[in-house]
Amino acid sequence: MSETGQKQKKILILCVDRDGDLTAKAEIKTPLIGRDKNLNAAVSLALKDPEEPDANAMFEAIRVYDRLISENKPDEIFEIATISGTELGSVSADRKIVAELNEVLNSFPASEVILVTDGYSDEAVLPLIESRVPVSSVRRIIVKHSESIEETAALFSKYLKTILENPRYSRIALGLPGLLFLILGVLAIFGLVHYYLMAFIIVLGTYMFIKGFGVDKMAKKAYVWVKEYSPPPLPVQISAFSTLAGILCMAIGLYLGYTAASEAISSLGIDMSNWMNVFSPLVAGYFIMDSKDLAIVGICVALTGRAIRWYFEKDSRLLRNAALIVLVGWTRQILDAASNILINPKIGYEVLIFSIVVGILLGVASLLIIIVIHRSAKGFFKETGEKVEEFKEEG
Repeated sequence: MSETGQKQKKILILCVDRDGDLTAKAEIKTPLIGRDKNLNAAVSLALKDPEEPDANAMFEAIRVYDRLISENKPDEIFEIATISGTELGSVSADRKIVAELNEVLNSFPASEVILVTDGYSDEAVLPLIESRVPVSSVRRIIVKHSESIEETAALFSKYLKTILENPRYSRIALGLPGLLFLILGVLAIFGLVHYYLMAFIIVLGTYMFIKGFGVDKMAKKAYVWVKEYSPPPLPVQISAFSTLAGILCMAIGLYLGYTAASEAISSLGIDMSNWMNVFSPLVAGYFIMDSKDLAIVGICVALTGRAIRWYFEKDSRLLRNAALIVLVGWTRQILDAASNILINPKIGYEVLIFSIVVGILLGVASLLIIIVIHRSAKGFFKETGEKVEEFKEEG
């Protein structure tokens, strides 16, 4: 007899009311253990709400219990129980289900469970039960139309909550229609409803334009940039200003050169269609003559701004930049001599050759001066990642 008792399996027929309808509608506390308690609770719930699927699930659990008892298997012991969650659902419901399941298992330590549900909460309930006791069977009770209605209602409630609480969707689903209705009401007050179609098209078109081209995002970024803007260091500001001023000078110089070349062509009565083939040296000469000064000044201004910045940053590139300013400034003499030759080839090229030779000598002299200054003021400059070959001392 003792061997038979040891071999007997304890099987629990378990009904789960995840949304807590037993407590909310029939004011019945769970867990319910035993056939009589479950039958009385199912009847009370059905009387309160005849369309309640959980009542039908409890009746089915009782039917399964009675059928298994009638089979009279000596190696199996059966018990029936009902546990419930809460109306809040989610985490709070799952925690209550787990707590009541542990209470049932302490009273009846089942070796396996036959789960009876209304079919709506299987995915949420099954893992909670299977983590504590094996589930040998699942019986789903689907009352006519109940599954589709409950799932549709839950899905609709979820989307409605998202629309109402999430600003990303509420602006589209509520804000835009609300604005259109507001415009309609205002126009109706003043008797201008016939203008509503025009207002509707303007509002909708403006909204589509803003969202389509991301105007709202660009405006937000611009606002954040203005709000968080911090001026760069003074040397950087000077460098940027000098660069812009230099570009402006160069542009004006090129414009003056173009104007001078055009006036020269007009004064000579040349056909504009073929002036490039016949008088290109003359045109180039006038262009260089009138554009060189501002172009050279613009380049020197931009380089001077960079030199000021590198001085404050103690960057050794300051010395090379200073030498470049000298060479660019002397380039004005070379361009002047070249433009004079292009305009009047008979004046000779001696001045041009002299300017080029002096420029080369200036370059060599600048290189020597840079080396001397760099070696004498080596502690002033910071170490940079860029290696300057001419500054290296021979070992």
